[in-house]
Amino acid sequence: MTSVKYRFSEFFIIFIIVPVLFSLHFNAWVKLVVGLMGFVYIVFVLLKIEKLKFKIAPNLKWQPFLKEAFLKLLLIALITYVFVYFTNKDALFNVMITKPKLWVVILFVYSFFSVYPQELIFRTFFFKRYKELISNKSLFIFINAVVFSLGHIFFRNTLVLVLTFLGGLLFAYTYYYTKSTLLVSVEHAIYGCWLFTVGMGDMLGFPS
Repeated sequence: MTSVKYRFSEFFIIFIIVPVLFSLHFNAWVKLVVGLMGFVYIVFVLLKIEKLKFKIAPNLKWQPFLKEAFLKLLLIALITYVFVYFTNKDALFNVMITKPKLWVVILFVYSFFSVYPQELIFRTFFFKRYKELISNKSLFIFINAVVFSLGHIFFRNTLVLVLTFLGGLLFAYTYYYTKSTLLVSVEHAIYGCWLFTVGMGDMLGFPS
């Protein structure tokens, strides 16, 4: 399970074949079972093969991380607000204003049950398994962003693929330098929650 050939095969199955299959029309229960099996495999590899310990590092640099994330959020907020304003003005902050309880519930569920598993798969697992196979930092981050975008191909929406590719670049960069699943999950949750709040939830599969 640690040979180069095995890891390349693993990469191809998990990050190429499975997302493409999920974009096809077949039984949702089959997709659920495949997804759960894949996630169990990933956790097993992280724990038993990569010897990862699921604990919060004591020396996380929260202040510079939050400062940088906040500055990125300001730019993202400006761009997305203008986009929603000119493409679907009625959606601006609609769920937050009209369904505040649903808005709070979705933010919680999304942050803990969607964001963290995604970061465990696309950052923690991906970096642990494949970083030493690609020595070029920029290329490695680019590939990570591509497979993160491909993981959302089931939405069948070009804008979603573009947004997740750009998000993938940001998250891969953060994880590359922090080595923290927690920090990159916080960043992912911040941006994702904002997109839902500003009115882009329908496009990204949020219940509304």
